[in-house]
Amino acid sequence: MVFDSLDPVDQQLIELLIKNARSSYSELAAQVGLSRVAVKARIDALEKSGIIEEYTTIINPQKISGAVSCYFELQVSPEHLDTVIQRLRDSDIVTQLYRMTGRGCLHLHAVASSQSQLEQFILTQIDTLPGIQSIDTHVILSRIKDVKGLRL
Repeated sequence: MVFDSLDPVDQQLIELLIKNARSSYSELAAQVGLSRVAVKARIDALEKSGIIEEYTTIINPQKISGAVSCYFELQVSPEHLDTVIQRLRDSDIVTQLYRMTGRGCLHLHAVASSQSQLEQFILTQIDTLPGIQSIDTHVILSRIKDVKGLRL
């Protein structure tokens, strides 16, 4: 995927950072043919413009003994949508929350430390949400492909 607003050097820098966000400016400079200072300036500009949002460590919950990862599709009546979004946004177990088109208007990903924590989350937080018209829950059995961020 190529964006017209990014020149080839910015695209290459982003691709390199996606592969290894811990690369030094000197390492990146050697790969794109610019000085370390020029690479730093370009990355600073990409961060300032919001194209690069953050650098993070991603933990695979399936590698942690007992962790349960699942997705929920919630169809919520429009008058309760803001309340439901706020309550889910405030939950430590919810890792991602999206407003969607289609049948389910909210899509969320949750990671619980155990099956019992997931059950408590469902009983105390999901089941008590106002205006829920339907809930679909999908527990993740295995990760086959999981691409983080945008690929250029």
